[in-house]
Amino acid sequence: MTVDPFSDVLTLTNAEAVVTGGFTAGGPWAISFPGRDKIKFFAVVKGSCWVTLEGEPKPFRFETGDVGLLAARRSFVLASDPSVPPVDAMSLFTGAGRTLATLGDGSEFAHIGGHVLLDPARGGLLADLLPPWIHTRAASPQAAIFRWLLDRLIEERDAGQPGAQLASAQLT
Repeated sequence: MTVDPFSDVLTLTNAEAVVTGGFTAGGPWAISFPGRDKIKFFAVVKGSCWVTLEGEPKPFRFETGDVGLLAARRSFVLASDPSVPPVDAMSLFTGAGRTLATLGDGSEFAHIGGHVLLDPARGGLLADLLPPWIHTRAASPQAAIFRWLLDRLIEERDAGQPGAQLASAQLT
């Protein structure tokens, strides 16, 4: 039997990833996301963007298939260009059932994001194990499974078939 301490930590902390939304964009755009006490993740499904992360000296470039995981409480901005003034994510996604947004014509960029729910008493164990910021590039060998999962998530979301919410939760 293989020893897998990371799986043990995930089980102990009752870690559960939840896709909370996404957006499409076209033309110049930028969205500012507040720092949260939750582990955040996001992926670029189509196109590319700049990620400006609080505490980092310069922005990172994200391409289609790149995945980011933010384990520290830091705000960040996703943008077509770092010089574009951002709109507040809370103003875009606040409202009953509001999980998807479109900026501009929505033809050039697509994003999906969410967070990891953790047991309140033991969740800190996982957060303490992870580095504050992880950027997995689509070209890396580790990204192949992310790409497959992202494609399935998008298919489920877009098809809107019965059971899509449960299938999406399992894929996440």
